[in-house]
Amino acid sequence: MVKLMDDEVFKAFTTYAAVVIIKMLLMAPMTAFYRFSRGEVDVSVLHCYALSVHSLWLVFVMYLMLMLLLFRCHQNDLENIVPFVVIALLYTLTGPSLSSALLHFRVFAGSRIFHTLSYVCVLPQPCRALSWMIGMLSTFSMAYRVLSSVLVL
Repeated sequence: MVKLMDDEVFKAFTTYAAVVIIKMLLMAPMTAFYRFSRGEVDVSVLHCYALSVHSLWLVFVMYLMLMLLLFRCHQNDLENIVPFVVIALLYTLTGPSLSSALLHFRVFAGSRIFHTLSYVCVLPQPCRALSWMIGMLSTFSMAYRVLSSVLVL
């Protein structure tokens, strides 16, 4: 284990894997912050019907939309960050150059951070789609390197 931590590429992997995992873990406190800052609104359907005043209904719908955005952002993180960590670890074991590894890791981490910002700040499309696509391309590029290094037919 000590020898692995001496490898610069592995250090870069652990750094960027930790960054994106921490970013993903911060989605739960962010959701809690939004819930509590808006008075812990109950999201049940029965509660929707209980709100009869138009302005309260509008506030509730906006709250639901924000919660849905945060949920979808967190779900998207799970769908992309977990595969990244696995593929990036395998990629690290293929012995890539430090500059190539840093490029892949930085592009992915930056794209995920921008993806979250585009969700939370509700930036217009194609901001979110492009940030997702860039992260996926980085992961697929590493997967290609892994497969081309070890593929046995």
